[in-house]
Amino acid sequence: MSVPRRKSDMPLEILHRIGLFRVFQLLNSRSLTVLNYHRIADPEKDGFDTFRPNISATPENFAHQMDYMRQNFNVISEAELLAWLRGEQGLPPRAAMITFDDGYQDNWANAYPILRARNLPAIIFLTTNYIEKNTPFYWDTLAYVFRHTKKDHADLPLIGEQSWQNDHEMEQVMLMWAEAAKLLPESEKEKALQRIPEILDVLIPENAFQGLHLSWDQVREMAQNGIEMGSHTISHPILTRISIEQVKEELVESKKRIEAEIGMPVKSFAYPNGGVADFTPRISGLLRESGYHLAFSLIPGPTSFATVKENPYAIRRIFLLHADSFSRFVGKMTGLARFFA
Repeated sequence: MSVPRRKSDMPLEILHRIGLFRVFQLLNSRSLTVLNYHRIADPEKDGFDTFRPNISATPENFAHQMDYMRQNFNVISEAELLAWLRGEQGLPPRAAMITFDDGYQDNWANAYPILRARNLPAIIFLTTNYIEKNTPFYWDTLAYVFRHTKKDHADLPLIGEQSWQNDHEMEQVMLMWAEAAKLLPESEKEKALQRIPEILDVLIPENAFQGLHLSWDQVREMAQNGIEMGSHTISHPILTRISIEQVKEELVESKKRIEAEIGMPVKSFAYPNGGVADFTPRISGLLRESGYHLAFSLIPGPTSFATVKENPYAIRRIFLLHADSFSRFVGKMTGLARFFA
């Protein structure tokens, strides 16, 4: 499936065609470029009822992106990065990593075969409470209800009276609600979410989210075949919005659970939400104390080798969207895409 071209992508296409992106890649050759994916799926498929903004690429586009990474970057594993940090080996120019957050089943079904066919390593950051369970993240529950309601307006908790006349407007309301909910304590968020199906007159079947998340068997299969596993907490809270004791539990218990399931040490962590306000030096220190060696944010852009060495607990990543054209994808690798929003 091709991605519709945005007007703002046209300058990026021109820069790509004339080879300017390649020049910027060479200039950034002493930086680590880390891609961040969530889901690899086709949002236009019939019956796709979950949160579309979490789709990072279709399988077809993901394969194209991985071919580009093989040809233009040196994709390294977690183990190679750690060996470099220990001073045991160097890093290649234009080093890159591939990462996934949350632990959706399509990482195994759609992304893993593409990675394996190209012999590319990756890290999947697992939110352990959701692995092998039919319990959805709150944003997927929200999306399911909106996709199945016959209503076109409602007085919603957190954001009040809203109306929508088409899918785009409905998606904007969903995003508004999800952003508002993100700021709440977990108990308040859950209470607000429980009201949505009744307000929108939607009954959620018990099997609505069956197979949405990875199983532990799928996790083990990938872990034994070049895909490294990291932690994304137990329950996906924004760490700066919970107590330090809760942070410790999220870090320690998620690590223990993954290690018990795969029989391998867990060395990497990805901060939920991952913005500047979503982690602190104190939290990074707790990661170190808990036995983690790397942590990844969602602050955009490559990270210079010097900065990674100075602080391996704040490695930047490039957040990808299924609406990104190929030129925008390449532009994000260089940092130029932000000038053509």
